[in-house]
Amino acid sequence: MSITISIDTLQSALKRVLGERIQKLELALGELTLTVKNEDYLSVALQLRDHPELAFEQLIDLCGMDYSAYKDGAHSAYTDAPRYAVVCHLLSLMHNWRLRLRVHATDEDMPQVDSINGIWSAANWFEREAFDLFGILFKDHEDLRRILTDYGFIGHPFRKDFPTSGHVEMRYDAEQKRVIYQPVTIEPREITPRIIREDHYGGLH
Repeated sequence: MSITISIDTLQSALKRVLGERIQKLELALGELTLTVKNEDYLSVALQLRDHPELAFEQLIDLCGMDYSAYKDGAHSAYTDAPRYAVVCHLLSLMHNWRLRLRVHATDEDMPQVDSINGIWSAANWFEREAFDLFGILFKDHEDLRRILTDYGFIGHPFRKDFPTSGHVEMRYDAEQKRVIYQPVTIEPREITPRIIREDHYGGLH
């Protein structure tokens, strides 16, 4: 079966099985992206796994997204969409096809979507990572805590408005004989690359 026929078959199956729960179905660069509403996310995920026409047995990846500065604001497709989203990459071994599933968190101040850890157990640490780096909450996750940053870390470092230097820095204090946290002392600066204009620099002619 050719790639084109396979994608057409998957597209038709998705429309047939999910119907009105499909918010958007996009084909780009030979890949399908299915966007669903927050309230449909869990039921759609379950059908993607269990329906024999779809049979997405494996979750390959799950990550958070912050669209606030996507393509420097020139993202017409997402202008009216909420800032945060969760994106899953799914694989069907039975049908040998892949799918990208996206859901937007509707509340920007407290972004939250359902946990799909009960559907694909591989989601556990991926959801913890999305929480840690983007501050996205996963409803009913059994152990939602930071996984990459330290327990005392402030903020979520993959958000577009997070400062490059961070909020705190860590150092060893000789008097207290322990590692301490303190406000960042790095001065923000703009690094301008040196441009060499000599005609014969380095012996080149």
